[in-house]
Amino acid sequence: MPHDVLDFRSDTVTRPTPAMRKAMAEAEVGDDVLGDDPTVLRLQERVAGILGKEAALFVPSGTMSNLIAVRLHCKPGEEFLCEAGCHVYNFEQAGYAQLCGVAARAVEGTHGVLRVEQLEGLIRPDNAHFARTRMVALENTHNRGGGRIQPYAHVEAITRWAHDHGLTTHLDGARLFNAVVATGIEPTRWTRHFDTVSVCFSKGLGAPVGSALSGPRDWIAEAVRHRKVLGGGMRQAGVLAAAALFALEHHVDRLAEDHANAQRLAEGIRGIDRLRLDPPTVDTNLVFFHVDRAWGPAAEFSAELKRRGLLMLATSPTMIRAATHLDVDRDDVERAIGILAEVAALRRPSQRPAEVS
Repeated sequence: MPHDVLDFRSDTVTRPTPAMRKAMAEAEVGDDVLGDDPTVLRLQERVAGILGKEAALFVPSGTMSNLIAVRLHCKPGEEFLCEAGCHVYNFEQAGYAQLCGVAARAVEGTHGVLRVEQLEGLIRPDNAHFARTRMVALENTHNRGGGRIQPYAHVEAITRWAHDHGLTTHLDGARLFNAVVATGIEPTRWTRHFDTVSVCFSKGLGAPVGSALSGPRDWIAEAVRHRKVLGGGMRQAGVLAAAALFALEHHVDRLAEDHANAQRLAEGIRGIDRLRLDPPTVDTNLVFFHVDRAWGPAAEFSAELKRRGLLMLATSPTMIRAATHLDVDRDDVERAIGILAEVAALRRPSQRPAEVS
């Protein structure tokens, strides 16, 4: 990517810092499939400690981490409850159905936030006609909800309800550390309500790859088998685990900078005609906004931004998503606001007069 291009498409586009690359190059390695990569072992112990769980497993991606969790919680012919906009339900190719034989029952929240009363009555009767309801999955922060933080009281109420009714709980915490930094609520307070927790290192934390699944020791031992059959067993994975360890040690607190930059971006968008924030407030590092239909489709708006060196993602016919991260600074945000204003002021491309040759 050219250095003069502003890339706000996702916090996954971050590149390892020089210090992170050094840590990767110097990593002590072994064979993780054989269980003797010391850097992976250190990472797994560190993650389990941070999240207050007995054990953790390093995996290539958050998609794999969530899929393994579904396999641990549910058997074929069973189902889990989730929010209708969540990542597991929308962006992981329905792996729970393809590879696990498990169904998902989705409930529409408000910008990704569920209330416990919405789940009342959704547990299937113990009857041969129905799938067995086994698990509740929540996402925090919520991607499609605009980086929304699940209110702690909601998390507490939903997970208590689930456990009281014999259900297990899983947290897709791909951006959990954003919620931790934004709220000041310690990771263990969030995670103690869940049987399993997935966290990601390759988003705001800036590592090139990797996630971890944490939970009870016997569950994680079983997760090793699932990782293997899904093709997630890695050999000298310490070079990747070193990046994740570096990220945990150096890149968590700095997420506050991303949040501040997202607030400034949102402030700038509020002042631009034809653009409208949705949700209207920003919790963390994701900013979603609508493009006025009179301008044209969001994809055309995004293409016009790209021609001016600004990359953002069109996520629907009218919606665009922007993410702040460690590879964009305050000056980049100011430049982005200027480009957004320029493009919003244009006539939509399809309505411009044809050029005369």
